[in-house]
Amino acid sequence: MKQPAWDDPALTAGTMVRGALWLVEVVGEGGTFTKNQLREAFPGISQIDRRIRDLRDYGWVVLSNTEDASLLAEDQRFVKAGVPVWDPKARREAAPQKAISSKERQSVLARDDYMCTLCGIAGGEAYPDDSVMTAVLAVSRRRVTGLEGREVEALVTECKRCRAGRDDHPIDATAAVDAARGLGPGELRRLLRWIERGRRGATELDRAWAAYLRVPPNHRHEVASRVKKML
Repeated sequence: MKQPAWDDPALTAGTMVRGALWLVEVVGEGGTFTKNQLREAFPGISQIDRRIRDLRDYGWVVLSNTEDASLLAEDQRFVKAGVPVWDPKARREAAPQKAISSKERQSVLARDDYMCTLCGIAGGEAYPDDSVMTAVLAVSRRRVTGLEGREVEALVTECKRCRAGRDDHPIDATAAVDAARGLGPGELRRLLRWIERGRRGATELDRAWAAYLRVPPNHRHEVASRVKKML
């Protein structure tokens, strides 16, 4: 389907679709925009902010200053376009699935030790190559191809940066077996202990660091001060 113009008077699509077209045609991937610019583009539409957020259910990545510390409070960054929602067929095929419940989300985060399963960063930790951006964790639905070749769905923990950059190919369980082939006997035994526990083994230091990162930034200095007194 040919991509229509976002401001075409003949376009009968809903606000979410027009908002997606505006992001692509006016802002462009990597560009920033403000809430005022969004409201000026869609005057009289009180829910335009929500319609832009709805695009995230279709793989679109739009970050606010809570996810990208380099942004001002009123700014948002259009990182990546997702499903072409102006195409009815593509939109139907990618329709959002049942929402992940709060209980499911907390269970998956705890299972994954509050770390991204792709890059290993902990929630709230600064990226080594970008100290102004801290990791925000989310639970995503991913397709997984089992060893027998059957595809199933699984919930996994990902940081929003990895989520934005990943492709849509299923996770291949065979790759995990292949990765283990290069381990020595000692490493294999350690891996099997992790598998039996259902989580990676962590030292007391790892657990202390993860607990510290879960403390809100404005309270961390109090924790640091108390820890210093332990020396």
